[in-house]
Amino acid sequence: MLAALAALPVLATLAPVPAAADFRLCNRSNSRVGIALGYKDGEAWATEGWWNLGARSCETLLRGDLVARFYYVYAMDYDQGGEWAGKAFMCTRDKEFTIRGIENCLARGFDRTGFFEVDTQEQKSWTVQLTEGGQKPTAQAGGAAAPLPPVKAP
Repeated sequence: MLAALAALPVLATLAPVPAAADFRLCNRSNSRVGIALGYKDGEAWATEGWWNLGARSCETLLRGDLVARFYYVYAMDYDQGGEWAGKAFMCTRDKEFTIRGIENCLARGFDRTGFFEVDTQEQKSWTVQLTEGGQKPTAQAGGAAAPLPPVKAP
């Protein structure tokens, strides 16, 4: 009986681990960044923020198999200024948030922010790489890179 109990930790480490299927974002810049994410939540749109990522780090934003093809990301560079943005307008706010719906942001007391589209090509997991403007963006399997636009003038 004691031999069987002693073998449990060894067996636990040998058990197969299911592959993680998540939506991840990696900050490949030398700055700290703030991340907001937009996605279809059932029949309605939702936005969430903020994830704060240090320079050269990654974070899982959504856990589990992806259920949509398109996700939307907005990121701001806390240290150098500038942002990763796009033309898909969704609601955000300065403090931590989860907002249902993307219509009438200003009338509802939120900011109207431009997100860039991420096409996951219906994969179960995806990683977005945020890079600085001077670097050549690189896409990895199951992911895409988004270059940082020029820093805003003061």
